[in-house]
Amino acid sequence: MTEPAVGSPAGDGAWFVPDWPLPPGVRALQTTRCGGVSGAPWASFNLGDHVGDAPAAVAANRARLGAALPAPLTWLAQVHGVAVAMLDEQPAAVPVADAAVARGAGKVCAVMTADCLPLLLCDRRGSVVAAAHAGWRGLVAGVIEATVAAMRVPAAELSAWLGPAIGPAAFEVGGEVRDAFVAHDAGAAVAFTRGRGDRWFADLPLLARRRLATLGVGAVCGGDECTYRQADRYFSYRRDGVTGRMATLVWRDVAGS
Repeated sequence: MTEPAVGSPAGDGAWFVPDWPLPPGVRALQTTRCGGVSGAPWASFNLGDHVGDAPAAVAANRARLGAALPAPLTWLAQVHGVAVAMLDEQPAAVPVADAAVARGAGKVCAVMTADCLPLLLCDRRGSVVAAAHAGWRGLVAGVIEATVAAMRVPAAELSAWLGPAIGPAAFEVGGEVRDAFVAHDAGAAVAFTRGRGDRWFADLPLLARRRLATLGVGAVCGGDECTYRQADRYFSYRRDGVTGRMATLVWRDVAGS
């Protein structure tokens, strides 16, 4: 499934390299809840500065991650929307966006999640990379479509990796969520199974795969890690309420590094 990341503290599971074939010069990273300094209920590698954790603990965790990266991160203010931060254009210090795109070397695209689906994209030449925060609201609104469009390369040249997210056996939603997806794509009904009463279980990775396939992105990896079920490895807002946030990152190497 995964391999330890270069720079990850040995054996602590703090982060891993996605099992995703990438062109030379492109790197990706996924953090877990392990290997940090935050106390419960954010234990221990929480990267979110908006979830009630001690600021000093968040800063220490971010510094630990930053030491493995080629440049400082541009964190996003995520709002479950479709705005895309273009990191080559010197965005605001904290862009209000749910996706990031970069062509320049050393520009790290990153999103934070704790059940929503993190999605990474790269073209086959390794010339452009992107990260998107794709919860159900973002998926319905078109965050994947907006991100692919912002990359400005044919979708058929892209590959994607779906990171840890709440799995289809745990993500129970109301009928209005199913209706919103089916209104856009009647075939999306296949991603929903009956729950209790008028509730449904939604398969976020499958819904993302359908959107990617419609766009023409055929090479898709990942999507098999459940944040809700794997409490020892991942944060889950749906499971715990007050909890931390993980990061999913992709970048082009700095020239010569």
